[in-house]
Amino acid sequence: MDQIPLELRPPAQVALAKTVKVLPVQDASPGTTCFEPKWDGYRLCVFRGDRTSLWSRQGRELTRYFPELSAAADAIIPAGCIVDGEAVVWSRGRLNFEALQQRLSAGNKRLATVARELPASFVAFDVLCVVGHDARSLPFKDRRALLEELATVWSAPLSVSPLTTDRELALRWFEDLAEGGLEGLILKGEAQPYLGGKRIWLKYKRIHETDVVCGAVIGPIDRPTEIVAGLPFGRRTADCGQVVGFGPRRQQIPCAVAQAAGWPPSVA
Repeated sequence: MDQIPLELRPPAQVALAKTVKVLPVQDASPGTTCFEPKWDGYRLCVFRGDRTSLWSRQGRELTRYFPELSAAADAIIPAGCIVDGEAVVWSRGRLNFEALQQRLSAGNKRLATVARELPASFVAFDVLCVVGHDARSLPFKDRRALLEELATVWSAPLSVSPLTTDRELALRWFEDLAEGGLEGLILKGEAQPYLGGKRIWLKYKRIHETDVVCGAVIGPIDRPTEIVAGLPFGRRTADCGQVVGFGPRRQQIPCAVAQAAGWPPSVA
């Protein structure tokens, strides 16, 4: 990693986004607001030092799980660059998040098969470092220009995320690309620097609502930590996952419902 500044050696903190329930107006972010698709994939930072390595937003090295992306970055991206983006898998015209998850649980032999049958792509949307120069203090508009310059020689599986400053076009993306698995939109200000670990961007996500039943709670009945949710299906109920992340205020809701229904304090 000699070509990358010491303060940017992996794992580096990535910029984050906070959720908004309504798509903001055009001037919601510092400078002109830019809109990008929100991809249904894995956040990935490509570190192109003396060797190429791929890192998750949590600081986990994922290089071995994406051999095709590592090889492409090694061949095309100049040394001393850090590119921020998303690893995605396309399958039958849709983004396939499950195929990404399969990679992280696959052994070496199975991983090679998965990568061959469902190859990954990398969609870049920012740069932290370019040819050894820290770019984080630059405004997003300038970082985007550097990214597009880098990408002039790129080919699949590397690409650059679309971007627009036209809010109406962004709304059309939001509606028209939903069938392809687009999760929503990311909003960035052209004047914003790159602040790792900070929620400086905005995300406007598609929300799907459905009625589920609470099949069980995990943790003390007066302070549940998780809810096991079920989806009614005829006379049966199918497990559809767990709801986690209850703070003190949110814990009061399932607590009151469970106690009103006469649930026991604990189940052995």
